[in-house]
Amino acid sequence: MQNKGLIRTFAILLALVCAYQLTFTFVARKVEKDAREYAKGDEMKELVYLDSVSGTTVYNFLGLKKYSYKDVKALEMNLGLDLKGGMNVTLEVSVADLIKSLSNYSTDTTFNAALALAKEKQRNSQDDFVTLFGQAFEQVDPNAQLAAIFNTLELKDKVKYNSTNAEVMRVIREETDAAIDNAFQIIRSRIDRFGVAQPNIQKLQTPGRILVELPGIDNPERVRKLLQGTAKLEFWETYDNSEVYSVLMQINEKVKEVQSLSGEQTAAAATTESAETTAATADTTANSLLSEMESSGDTAAVDQMTNFKKQYPLFAVMQPSTTQDGQLYPGPVVGTAHFKDTATIDSYLALPQVKSVIPRNLKFMWTSKAIDDAGNYFRLIAIKVTGRDGRAPLDGDVIVDARQDYEQFGSRPEVSMTMNSEGSKTWARLTKDNVGKSIAIVLDGYVRSFPNVNGEITGGRSSITGLESVEEAKDLANILKSGKMPAPAHIIQEEIVGPSLGQEAINSGLWSFAIAFILVLAYMLFFYSKKAGLAANIALLANLFFIIGVLASIGAVLTLPGIAGIVLTIGMSVDANVLIYERIQEEIKAGKGLKLAIQDGYKNAYSAIIDGQVTTLLTGIVLYLFGSGPIKGFATTLIIGIFTSLFSAIFLTRLTFERQLSKGKNITFTSKFTDEWLRNAKIKFLEKRKIAYIISGALIVISLASIFTRGFNYGIDFKGGRTYVVRFDEDVKVAEVGKALSAVYGEAPEVKTFGGNNQVKITTEYKIDELSTEVDEEVDELMLKGLQQGGFIASDVTMAQFDSEYRMSSQKVGPTISDDIKKDALIAIGFSLLIIFLYILLRFRNWQFGLGALIALAHDTIITLGFFSLLHGLLPFSLEIDQAFIAAILTVVGYSINDTVVVFDRIREYFQIHPKRSNEVNMNEAMNSTLRRTFSTSLSTFVVILAIFLFGGTSIQGFTFALLIGVGVGTYSSIFVATPIVYDTYKQVEKAKVKKAVK
Repeated sequence: MQNKGLIRTFAILLALVCAYQLTFTFVARKVEKDAREYAKGDEMKELVYLDSVSGTTVYNFLGLKKYSYKDVKALEMNLGLDLKGGMNVTLEVSVADLIKSLSNYSTDTTFNAALALAKEKQRNSQDDFVTLFGQAFEQVDPNAQLAAIFNTLELKDKVKYNSTNAEVMRVIREETDAAIDNAFQIIRSRIDRFGVAQPNIQKLQTPGRILVELPGIDNPERVRKLLQGTAKLEFWETYDNSEVYSVLMQINEKVKEVQSLSGEQTAAAATTESAETTAATADTTANSLLSEMESSGDTAAVDQMTNFKKQYPLFAVMQPSTTQDGQLYPGPVVGTAHFKDTATIDSYLALPQVKSVIPRNLKFMWTSKAIDDAGNYFRLIAIKVTGRDGRAPLDGDVIVDARQDYEQFGSRPEVSMTMNSEGSKTWARLTKDNVGKSIAIVLDGYVRSFPNVNGEITGGRSSITGLESVEEAKDLANILKSGKMPAPAHIIQEEIVGPSLGQEAINSGLWSFAIAFILVLAYMLFFYSKKAGLAANIALLANLFFIIGVLASIGAVLTLPGIAGIVLTIGMSVDANVLIYERIQEEIKAGKGLKLAIQDGYKNAYSAIIDGQVTTLLTGIVLYLFGSGPIKGFATTLIIGIFTSLFSAIFLTRLTFERQLSKGKNITFTSKFTDEWLRNAKIKFLEKRKIAYIISGALIVISLASIFTRGFNYGIDFKGGRTYVVRFDEDVKVAEVGKALSAVYGEAPEVKTFGGNNQVKITTEYKIDELSTEVDEEVDELMLKGLQQGGFIASDVTMAQFDSEYRMSSQKVGPTISDDIKKDALIAIGFSLLIIFLYILLRFRNWQFGLGALIALAHDTIITLGFFSLLHGLLPFSLEIDQAFIAAILTVVGYSINDTVVVFDRIREYFQIHPKRSNEVNMNEAMNSTLRRTFSTSLSTFVVILAIFLFGGTSIQGFTFALLIGVGVGTYSSIFVATPIVYDTYKQVEKAKVKKAVK
């Protein structure tokens, strides 16, 4: 093998990169373990400990780079919601509301009829709402002019009375795109302040949709309110630091008095419960730091720190805005604090005793953006309240336009904004009264910017300068621009997984993983002897290490289907080793020496390996493009696994054999028990093809009959609705649970046993068309009420307890998104079949092979669907047709085509070697020669999936059941369907040629 040194170097470098990336996960786990040991079951102490080390070095990589706990936490292996618990929501920005706002809420009948029609069209269309609105407006009245509706005061510079409908639609699209971009930025900033570790926020392919994943969240009501609230933009006057410093000193004195009178905990107890927690946290953090000083023996530092904390409790957690020699900095910034101390300062400011010394026209707000790269330190701004009602003197509704620009005599970014006439007057007064001071631009209660006023600004046009980057200027322009357009975001899909279910998923996933992996390793040792089997097992172990390392390196999320994908990849990666070993044995049987046999065995196996893996890769790519959430995680691991499997099976095993050969060692590729197994089979498969056609035909007819009569058990992915998995303290009867819930919902939900008899899956379509936060909360509260009235849950259980102790998971899918999921699923299946057909056609240069593969795949898909139609409701686990099932179907397609391609590849080879033999003889011998490979691959893959099915947990049993059926049917079809179809089509072509020649 050439380039051995290069391959060895690449393998070592890849292993080092994977090991380095995985160290972050191990370090994070160690710190969290130390925190648990320190807290001894006290969750608050555990949080305090982790807060205290968030900014300190916990990992020093070879003395080259230092990482804090916050850094390693951000770089550790991401676990999906099904493994960690948390919340996953898909938000949709209400473009209809945006268009209404742009029209200044026009009452025009044509306009409102077009909006209503566009909403109807959206249910069954893949087009974005702006396109649908344009089509609907044209449909309602082809002669109507959009300019008459959108020539508003705010859009007068963009829409003229004589503007064409196409020109107005272009403006509408630009404005709505900007508002959607801003909604994304607002949601991101809200999530960043929410304090979730490793949140995932991304725009989806459909315009206006945003995916938000929040691991570890246990308060869904708070998240819903946070994400669905409309942004509030305000402009406030500010005080100078020098005007407020004396007030800060008074605040410090009041906090000191409160703490000295009642102890340090009293300050927190006098405020809200959350303030109590954060204040206690800060005090405990400070105390833990003191303990560290004491343990180090630095008693002088301990005394100094203790005395300072008593004398200046406020300044112990907030650095005042002063120079090193005590001079006050100019501007509205009065202090800077670490993010973990901001809540403590808020609790101090909320004390009744402190409020008494703060003037009524003064309030404090935090900046939304940290001042350091690590994102730890935030500024406190002094806001001047001038109105009697406590409202801002100017809000975002007055902004007509805002854009990122550059200063007139330089390249520094700035924001140019334009206000309406009412806003222009107020803005002129504000700027005139505050020359030399700052105006705070506040979004959702946090200061985004506080530019300095250089002079009175009239006419409503002004610029904001002093910005650090173009990105900051663009974000600020989007925020300012959103002030004139309300852009509410509605939750159209939601999934909640409880932490206990997540832990169970990890345990069951690891068990299934371990069992499957051990079975595969044992089988390779048994079937291919000690040395060859050991080489394959080393490659499999390396493959596993590479998959996990690459997943961690690219920041991919590991989900339960992802674990299934890893295990399936390992099971299928055996195929490459089997193909190589079987080829080597054939070369040895042909009389070649061991070294030449290994060389030719690898060379002759490449074609089948690459064809099989490429077809599986194509299905993985389709899954990744059309899937979401866990399905995308499954596709990611499958795609990575294909590449690492090829590298491990082809190169690492070859390096192992080359090393053994260089030492003169003998290598055997079969054991005495399996040497002759299926070696010289002479089965005449094609003679039995008509029997196979009858069996397949009968199965297809039964499947289609069941599909059209019994139908499917569609999951909410495809029909919309809400599902809840609820676990009770004792066994329950589903009929009684359904009766109790129908009393509160007014309609009977679907209730099924899910796992044990004490766990049920509840599905309801109650108010699924309504998108408000209040409706989501109402459905949850009614469920708890119904279960309590039915006696299944104690009457004193609160909603928070229900969420944490009884609700294992829940999911909501709106009707609009369920239609989109259904269409994406059909497109994914159709597209994958098409590209596989085209690939086979290109590789084998023969349409008969492509047709045979396509019919076999359709055969496998229909029969798998038929099983799910026939057996749903009869088996003790869910057989729902959902996104996971579509992933299973596409995986079956990938596996089946892999199996078929190996047979086709051998047939093509026999056609080239024996061109004068009949097609029947060549095809039969080709199928017989691949039987050992088919047996080994199918058995190992089937056993792997069986282990996942038995031990992988309730949530993926339907998924793995589909894979079990698919592997069995796919193995059968590659021999008894695909090849016979190729044979018969060849015969028909030859007959046609003979007839043509006779004529």
